[in-house]
Amino acid sequence: MATNFQANPPITTFIGGLPRRLISDGLLTEDQARDAQNKAAKSGSHFVSVVVESKMVSAARLAEIASIEFGTPLLDLNAITVDAAIAREVNEKLMRKHHVLPVYKRDRKLFVALSDPTRLQSLDEVKFATGYLVEGILVEEDKLVKAIETAITAVQATALSGGDEDLENLEIEGGETDPGADAGTNDGTDDAPIIRYVNKVLIDAINRGASDIHFEPYEKKYRVRYRIDGELREIATPPVQMGGRLAARLKVMSRLDLAERRVPQDGRIKLKLSANKAIDFRVSTCPTLWGEKVVMRILDASSAMLGIDALGYEPEQKELYLKALAKPQGMILVTGPTGSGKTVSLYTGLNILNDDGTNISTAEDPCEINLPGINQVNVNVKQGLTFAAALKAFLRQDPDVIMVGEVRDLETAEIAIKAAQTGHLVLSTLHTNDAPQTLTRLLNMGVPAYNVASCITLIIAQRLARKLCKFCRKPDVIPREELLKEGFTPAQVDAPGFTIYRATGCDQCNSGYKGRTGIYQVMPVTDAISRVIMEGGNAIDIADQAAREGVKTLRQSALKKVLDGVIDLTEANRVTVD
Repeated sequence: MATNFQANPPITTFIGGLPRRLISDGLLTEDQARDAQNKAAKSGSHFVSVVVESKMVSAARLAEIASIEFGTPLLDLNAITVDAAIAREVNEKLMRKHHVLPVYKRDRKLFVALSDPTRLQSLDEVKFATGYLVEGILVEEDKLVKAIETAITAVQATALSGGDEDLENLEIEGGETDPGADAGTNDGTDDAPIIRYVNKVLIDAINRGASDIHFEPYEKKYRVRYRIDGELREIATPPVQMGGRLAARLKVMSRLDLAERRVPQDGRIKLKLSANKAIDFRVSTCPTLWGEKVVMRILDASSAMLGIDALGYEPEQKELYLKALAKPQGMILVTGPTGSGKTVSLYTGLNILNDDGTNISTAEDPCEINLPGINQVNVNVKQGLTFAAALKAFLRQDPDVIMVGEVRDLETAEIAIKAAQTGHLVLSTLHTNDAPQTLTRLLNMGVPAYNVASCITLIIAQRLARKLCKFCRKPDVIPREELLKEGFTPAQVDAPGFTIYRATGCDQCNSGYKGRTGIYQVMPVTDAISRVIMEGGNAIDIADQAAREGVKTLRQSALKKVLDGVIDLTEANRVTVD
């Protein structure tokens, strides 16, 4: 709804382009225009989008003024049908980022709809990405929003009926002999588009560095999302009627029961990309109100082969981990929430220990990464193969190193500690917030204090934070008082050259971030900490002693990564608390 103000008010500071015209016409105040510009800059949106969404000016009125101001023809998007073949000329990421839509192509010229004719940079990027000469056409903002979503859906839908023929013949282990035979109809040719589409989604997820893929059915929509750098992103919305066939295809590939749609199922897929490259997918189905949701975890064994230097440990933290791994006995615990990288830390340690002279056994639920030379056991509670049962079996198998996926109960903890006391190196995980709380968690389980004090050698608490893109990060300006409140010391803030960075965004990254790094608290259980445990100290007492010994908290480690320009303060605040 438009708001009217006195015509032609004086503009006290410089504002150019469309905002200036809106102020001159009395449709916005100077403060409103500046607030909209600031909001657009902070959110990564556009000025026109902010003005229309905030209902400061109607989309139709805004487009009319922009057309008069810049002499640009105004097109009614409702009067045309955008061809999916034309829309495909600009990828979805560019369409959403720059809020543009290709609507017509003639020879080597591409006509692109946009709601703000001043955004010449958007047209330049489209020109660079497509190789066409690009000309902008002005349209109304609200109609453009709907048209972009419609066009993207149309492009994704056409992918179901065509695409790279070789994707149909990818080598897949874990499926049926005829992978397309039961994935919908009895005619295998009818399912070829589904096979191609699913394979394309899997390969695209691998290429984009996704860790998980979500296939999600709803009443009027079906969507596919990737988790990239820890954040879920919608990447496709195939027709909702295809949901059942997509779920069926995934279940066939992972050898699940097609007829069973009422209970969750778990399976696995191995996708062979080449003679020397294969990717495993852990598959989980869950019945929902509108069909089966399928989530796939991408398990790349190469992630465990990166080496400890690639995980983000500080030099002193790395040395503590390597020193603990070199000991013939004791227990190393890795703690943190789900998705914090505990498995990769453990597998990296196992890979360091993995040689012909070492017998390594692991009990996991389930095994995520296959490592040659390591005896891996999948826990199966229904069949009585619990963590505790697997541990008892390991102790009769002449082990040197044992890895337990998680210490969940007192029985498992007691057997693991017994193994650590009798000349074995034990690695495992717990779900606690930091290293000191891990020790008190074991005590609360019922493990005697003397066992905790004598057997635990090292605790690693960790989080995963998104790394700043090195191509587009920019220096951030934050008041000194705020920096001190965040946890920086006066010496750090006042040091010459003190600079921290923020995310911006470019074509090389995901909204200013590219990849992830670990944030760690590495706490050895020293004699002094053992005494605190034996004397009945709580997590606060243990944390105080660790601090006196120079152990960094998770927060301090995160701020060190901020100082090094690896992450920004926003990400440090997201994964840690002061």
